[in-house]
Amino acid sequence: MPTIHTKGFIYTVRPGDTLYSIAVKYGSTVAGIERANHLFPPVTDRGLIFSGDVLLIPTTTPTPLMTHIVTTGDTLTAIAQTFETHVDLLAGINNIENPGLIFVDQPLLVPAFSYKIVSGDTLYSISRLYSVSVSDIETANAGRPGFQRDVIWQDYHLIIPIPTSRNIFVTKPIPGTSINSGQQVEGYARVFEATVNYQLRDNNGVIVTNERFTTANEGAPAYGFFTATLPFDRQPTSDTGELWVYSRSAKDGSIQDLVKIKVDF
Repeated sequence: MPTIHTKGFIYTVRPGDTLYSIAVKYGSTVAGIERANHLFPPVTDRGLIFSGDVLLIPTTTPTPLMTHIVTTGDTLTAIAQTFETHVDLLAGINNIENPGLIFVDQPLLVPAFSYKIVSGDTLYSISRLYSVSVSDIETANAGRPGFQRDVIWQDYHLIIPIPTSRNIFVTKPIPGTSINSGQQVEGYARVFEATVNYQLRDNNGVIVTNERFTTANEGAPAYGFFTATLPFDRQPTSDTGELWVYSRSAKDGSIQDLVKIKVDF
């Protein structure tokens, strides 16, 4: 599966920028930026960019998570809407004390990863692959010069939002990951007494990993980092399933803030 497991930066072109200057600044290459954004005919003359273009800058840093570089006019609310997430969560995971105050060039971790389009792909098939709506993919890629709703280009790097709740962001595994017993699960959570619950189910409803819990390194109101393992208590009976990460209500024990991540076995 052509999920890209290296970091990408989401950058808005400014007056005076060149592909070379952007590549140097973010540890990329001109050729890599051209391929990731399809800066070729018929989209544009090779390598041609304009102020206001939104580019995905590929790197070799070994993490699939993406970083949004704040540009003039950005607000945390608008960025949250782009990735179908919440202002509180973006502020919490990026240690922003005042959500109304962000700065140009500030790097922000966002819930998204990138996917390299292969022959035969459609936005619909990609949305089903990752259980993300077509409209959410379109919103995350708005303003990119090589992105069109009706035509997608082979080798283009598409930004895919990662599902979150207001209080939980799973950073590992990302959607579509093939997992085995012992897989790590990681992320950020703002939960009561820092207790994060999780389980693994296959698409036939079989509970592959019984409910377990781990403890984040900080409790609410902070977003603490959590990590745990996913031992298989029984073998999956289908090729795909879902990782559930959530908290439980202190009042009645009901599931709260459920995040579902589609996975492969």
